[in-house]
Amino acid sequence: MPGLAVKSPPDAPPLRISLPEQQQQQQPSSTSIPPRTPNKKLLPSPSPSRSKPSPARSSKKPPPDDDSSLDNPDLGPFLLKLARDTIASGEGPTKALDYAIRAAKSFEKCQLDDQPSLDLVMSLHVLAAIYCSLGRFDEAVPVLERAIQVPDISRGPDHALAAFSGNMQLGDTYSMLGQVDKSIACYEEGLKIQIQTLGETDPRVGETCRYLSEAHVQAMQFDKAEELCKKTLEIHRAHSEPASLEEAADRRLMALICEAKGDYEAALEHLVLASMAMIANGQENEVAAIDLSIGNIYMSLCRFDEAVFSYQKALTVFKSSKGDNHPSVASVFVRLADLYQRTGKLRESKSYCENALRIYTKPVPGTTAEEIASGLTEISAIYESVDEPEEALKLLQKAMKLLEDKPGQQSTIAGIEARMGVMFYMIGKYEEARASFESAVAKLRVSGERKSAFFGVVLNQMGLACVQLFKIDEAAELFEESRRILEQECGPCHHDTLGVYSNLAATYDAMGRVEDAIEILENVLKLREEKLGTANPDFEDEKSRLAELLKEAGRARNRKAKSLENLIDPNSRRMKKDSTKKWGFRL
Repeated sequence: MPGLAVKSPPDAPPLRISLPEQQQQQQPSSTSIPPRTPNKKLLPSPSPSRSKPSPARSSKKPPPDDDSSLDNPDLGPFLLKLARDTIASGEGPTKALDYAIRAAKSFEKCQLDDQPSLDLVMSLHVLAAIYCSLGRFDEAVPVLERAIQVPDISRGPDHALAAFSGNMQLGDTYSMLGQVDKSIACYEEGLKIQIQTLGETDPRVGETCRYLSEAHVQAMQFDKAEELCKKTLEIHRAHSEPASLEEAADRRLMALICEAKGDYEAALEHLVLASMAMIANGQENEVAAIDLSIGNIYMSLCRFDEAVFSYQKALTVFKSSKGDNHPSVASVFVRLADLYQRTGKLRESKSYCENALRIYTKPVPGTTAEEIASGLTEISAIYESVDEPEEALKLLQKAMKLLEDKPGQQSTIAGIEARMGVMFYMIGKYEEARASFESAVAKLRVSGERKSAFFGVVLNQMGLACVQLFKIDEAAELFEESRRILEQECGPCHHDTLGVYSNLAATYDAMGRVEDAIEILENVLKLREEKLGTANPDFEDEKSRLAELLKEAGRARNRKAKSLENLIDPNSRRMKKDSTKKWGFRL
């Protein structure tokens, strides 16, 4: 997960605690706010070591592999240095892993009961980092859990640093495993320790707040993300010069949050201020990246001419500074393709899609799989919107193949699988649709997004696929879970929640639970009449369905069950061009 480097003001007094080393070394080259994807390799967090072997000693042969000599207090530092030197020499992490394990055992044996060993903490951080470099994240977790139990914060800032670093490294590891909720809990604990040690207004507290805000964005918890980002902005404005790079980065994150919440005017204001700061600091490429984001906001506001102007400005800079075949150029092509599709200029839209695909098909060196997958996913949404689901599906499959072996991409893959489920549904492949939704749901449950509105929408879509396969009981369970989540996250009057109500009522009717279906439809009509108005065309449809159910409720119990095709909300079966909007997919 990309972190943001600590940049203290030049006249600030020396500070005794800092962000963990892995955050400092992961500073993005751009101040844009990319998806918070963990890096493959987690570096150990710094903590003091009580002794360091001399260069002469480091050249000695490794000690024997038996554990009989591990109670020697000089052995732990020696083995730890061997582990680091082995990694630095390129000999491979497997040999370093053995040294790190033995070093941790030695420090553990030599630790006094009443004196927590920071050397032990350091060795555990190194050991966990090696496990992560080998892709063995599950094994790194218990090591880091042990590491955060050792320090005693009451013993001073060194122990506080060790505890803070351990929590942040553990949070990064959970993020690599896709367990976002556990990751956020670790970051929050780290922030709590840092505030306790440094106070609430220290610049490094601001950096951690921004780091945690990005984690909440990843989890789609935008209210909490906004609260933390505001705090970050306040701290940086107090400690930095006006129009600083730190403030610009904060404003770009705030713009992302505002855009996600639908507050486009506020997002535009933050982006303009960020652009002015970047111009003042001579950051031409960053200004272009912000112009791209400004174009996105203009397009959301249907100010298409201004959006085109912003996109063209960004395109000119990217071509001149990075070359015609850089993925940044392709990203502008994708945005222009989307704009022209929305304005009905399909020929221009297709041309820009083809130009972007040409760049993604033959990427320049240094292009990451995540960049290509993101571009392919965006292009697939455009093909879907012009009623070409087969082509969209091919692009989504390519994107998922690029990410399937990448750690920390579970949530992204789940989103792609959900989109693939929609495509399969649109072309009538309901078994494949259900399988894609099921896989997406499983990943979202693990990642901590099981309470998000998106998760509720995916459950609803999976329920519709089950209906088409006549798996009625399973569909009912999915609709019920979706209803609980969407009521909590969106409220009962949201169109996604109302859609689930309608689907659940139809499913209950098909199961013979007529009274439950009547109760739901009566509630829906009451909501529409009292809060939403009756002009919506769905109102008349639901009213007639309710009247029919009430009429049939007085009949004998031997009435024939209705066909699901006639019972399910007709809008839910229209899974063509506007289906994703109807059911809340944000493509």
